[in-house]
Amino acid sequence: MLRRDEERASARLVPYDTDGPAVAAARRDARRFETLYRKYVAQVYSFALYELRDPHLAEDVTARTFMNALAGLPRFRERPDRPAGSFRVWLFQICRNAIANERRDARRHRTTTIDAALATPAPAPDQASDPAAAAVMRDELSAAWQQIEALPADRRRALVLRFVLEMNSREIGAVMGKTEGAVRVLLHRALRSVARGMPERD
Repeated sequence: MLRRDEERASARLVPYDTDGPAVAAARRDARRFETLYRKYVAQVYSFALYELRDPHLAEDVTARTFMNALAGLPRFRERPDRPAGSFRVWLFQICRNAIANERRDARRHRTTTIDAALATPAPAPDQASDPAAAAVMRDELSAAWQQIEALPADRRRALVLRFVLEMNSREIGAVMGKTEGAVRVLLHRALRSVARGMPERD
């Protein structure tokens, strides 16, 4: 009985948004917004770059995202009990809208490949001394990203949010305007498509 009561109490706990204090400080003094900017600027830029495939457009969208976030901060209401209630998710919703606006305003087809958005990670210490292993890893990463680039936009976006920006299904759903179940289906189908397109290894 006691254990059941503890489980119920645990289920009622509201998760703590670690950005709360920084948001409150920025509301009091706009100069304190820099803390939030520094924390998320790389993530927002990465998301914009994966979506737009153009570093200059990604920079513009990133700047617009933070300007809009700063302007809208007095209206933001933290709701840690809801996936859309955290500052991080709210920020990425603003970024998603800025990207959509950029696409609507585009007058030509973007031809930059995803290679501009992706940097091959440095080899792990044990691979640094094994050029052959490092070359295999680079080839596999390149093949994987070719498969990811060929995915429908929503599947590719879900993969980026999950595995690059490390969002959970609830956060991804809030950013993309989908349910958690729909996000899990997207991720499952995306991973299955990527795996099917990968060359078999010896």
